[in-house]
Amino acid sequence: MMMAVDAHKALTDAGLMRRAAIASLSVSVFLVAIKCIAYFASDSVSVLASLADSALDLFTATLNLIAIKSALTPADAEHRFGHGKAEPLAGLAQGAFIAGSATFLTVQSITRLIDPGPVTEEKMALIIMCVSIVLAIALVLYQRRVVAQTGSIAIGADKVHYLGDIATNAGVIVALVLVWRFGWQMADPIIALFVAGVLLWSSWGVFRQSYDQLMDRELPDEERAKIKAIVMRHPEVRSLHDLRTRASGLNTFIQFHIELDPECSLVRAHRVSDEVEGEVCAAFPHAEVIIHQDPEGAEVQPALAQA
Repeated sequence: MMMAVDAHKALTDAGLMRRAAIASLSVSVFLVAIKCIAYFASDSVSVLASLADSALDLFTATLNLIAIKSALTPADAEHRFGHGKAEPLAGLAQGAFIAGSATFLTVQSITRLIDPGPVTEEKMALIIMCVSIVLAIALVLYQRRVVAQTGSIAIGADKVHYLGDIATNAGVIVALVLVWRFGWQMADPIIALFVAGVLLWSSWGVFRQSYDQLMDRELPDEERAKIKAIVMRHPEVRSLHDLRTRASGLNTFIQFHIELDPECSLVRAHRVSDEVEGEVCAAFPHAEVIIHQDPEGAEVQPALAQA
């Protein structure tokens, strides 16, 4: 038996996700434009690192917008469980491109360490990097609110990118100040290497989260424990077993067996299941729940006995 997702909340969340994706795309376009000016004026490899990061953000923001639109497409005859896995697929692509960008920056930084070059127009580059940090912070705060309400993987991955942007932009500012005020040219490629490391670390986090969804990994233990507590709170549920969970984009799929009084009528068993389902869906608004009723004491197959 399956309970429909709260239509109003789903519609609200869909709108939030679309607006967050459009905001990310708009900020990315602007940052790429101003960082291009900063790089060509300064010839700073750390600014190049930040530019590459923003160019990557522009690509992934475009990818996110497409993926979110696909993920929010309702289930149809050929995709009975919806299109939620479009989001983790986009996350895998993001992780791969972030790792590629980190590799590129590492090569460029090592080249500049071996063959140092002068950095020019440091003051203008500093102003542009400060503007970049302000915009990134504003976007991250907005994305954090959207992720808290919707649980979107794609928006969450994008938020990770911009958190990295804040750190890397701060590093670039430090490098430019060291070059401008103290003439330490080596600070530029060293900070660029730091940026590459941040990108590589963030790519692993995005890849792992996306991979878990694609492989139907169980929900975290605390969420499974919460489901069990909700189910066992019903006075007529004697036991629970064979709990299975997975996430797909915005949706969570939850399946389990409940044991009831063997003398319970089919009508009453149906009503108890409806009540339990309603409680679970109240706690997990985007959940689709399937419940199987068993008489208490019925033999359970060993493979299914573990909840």
